[in-house]
Amino acid sequence: MIKEQEIIGLIAGGGQFPLMVAEAVRKRGQRVIAVAHIGDTESLLSDRVDEITWIKLGQLGQLIKALKKSGVKKALMAGTITKKRMFGNIRPDLKGLTVMSRLAIFHDDDILRAVAKELADEGIEIVSSNIYLPEISAPEGCLTRRGPDRSEKEDIDFGWRIAKGLGRLDIGQCVVVRKKTVLALEALDGTDETILRGGRLAGEGAVVVKVSKPDQDLRFDVPSVGLETVEVMSQVKASVLAVEAGKTLMFDRGKMITFANRQGISIISR
Repeated sequence: MIKEQEIIGLIAGGGQFPLMVAEAVRKRGQRVIAVAHIGDTESLLSDRVDEITWIKLGQLGQLIKALKKSGVKKALMAGTITKKRMFGNIRPDLKGLTVMSRLAIFHDDDILRAVAKELADEGIEIVSSNIYLPEISAPEGCLTRRGPDRSEKEDIDFGWRIAKGLGRLDIGQCVVVRKKTVLALEALDGTDETILRGGRLAGEGAVVVKVSKPDQDLRFDVPSVGLETVEVMSQVKASVLAVEAGKTLMFDRGKMITFANRQGISIISR
């Protein structure tokens, strides 16, 4: 359990999650020292933390320096990094290059675990963001008025096995299926693009499955869905979203479910 008045480091990516985490930490009376990524992190974060340092993707040495300077002993990771930027905008410093040189494969978990180890070696422990926002984890059950029909349930079971296999390879967390046929697998392009690719092939009635990896480290890279997810699904007339209860972050849950009900989309968390 994190003690009151502790200084908490926030390694921030993009999206609303870092903003939510920062607010939750400060509501506990704790100070937030943020390290934000140029080109990914929302500028609004500056107003919701006590101190902030902006770095380029890959500047691990600068990240560690900023946290240590403020006396951070515990830190958390929140938000997304645009994976496509790894091919053009990464600017590693010496520490970043050293870590990258040790990696045989540039998979998400390999990179994040290597970063966590470097931080631990410097006396900074990475903790789970769920400590502060447990209420945004997906609850178990059918969350919409309409539940999946028999054919959709079969597709969920099929897609679940495929998604777990994809996660085991640390490639992605989302698959799109229809009639027990794989239409799209998540890779570098992310969940929304995967849904659009698969949905266009399905015509309509696609089933979207997003799960955690079999050995998911809940300190980072936790799968997430939200209002935008079902809005993208509606563009291609996808019919079901299946996620893993307790291991998926669900943003704007009320708005997400309301929109899904209007569109006839079923959301199942199991």
